[in-house]
Amino acid sequence: MNIRPARVEDLAGMQACNLQNLPENYTMKYYMYHALTWPQLSFVAEDNKGRIVGYILAKMEEDTESEEEAHGHVTSISVLRSYRRLGLAKRLMVQSQEAMATVFRASYVSLHVRKSNRAALALYRDTLGFTVKDIEKKYYADGEDAYAMRLSLKDLAR
Repeated sequence: MNIRPARVEDLAGMQACNLQNLPENYTMKYYMYHALTWPQLSFVAEDNKGRIVGYILAKMEEDTESEEEAHGHVTSISVLRSYRRLGLAKRLMVQSQEAMATVFRASYVSLHVRKSNRAALALYRDTLGFTVKDIEKKYYADGEDAYAMRLSLKDLAR
């Protein structure tokens, strides 16, 4: 498995991976916006035939007040079912976090996760060290609550 920066030509494969796995879907315009605005932050996992089997779509938070620290946000991450439990999601997260810290000097990264998504919670909390900062009621279109999570990147800043 190869992890590399996402390119514009990967966006259709990233979207296909999203559509197979996640109830939250995005337009191609949204993927393009991320890829062109923050090209350093999104990554793909590809198999030995070059097929996209996972991705992370990330950005820098734009609506922060001037005194607030710069921080990144994971918009979406997905790995195809047959490629799970290989450490790809962790590797994708770490790559993106390192880029946030080194390129944009982000002090932390945030994300939202469904309260019912035990596998993702285990990855974020237990493996990567994220903490729950808040519960956002009815965050998802189907009415499910989300945990708003955060991880400090201060140790990664150079």
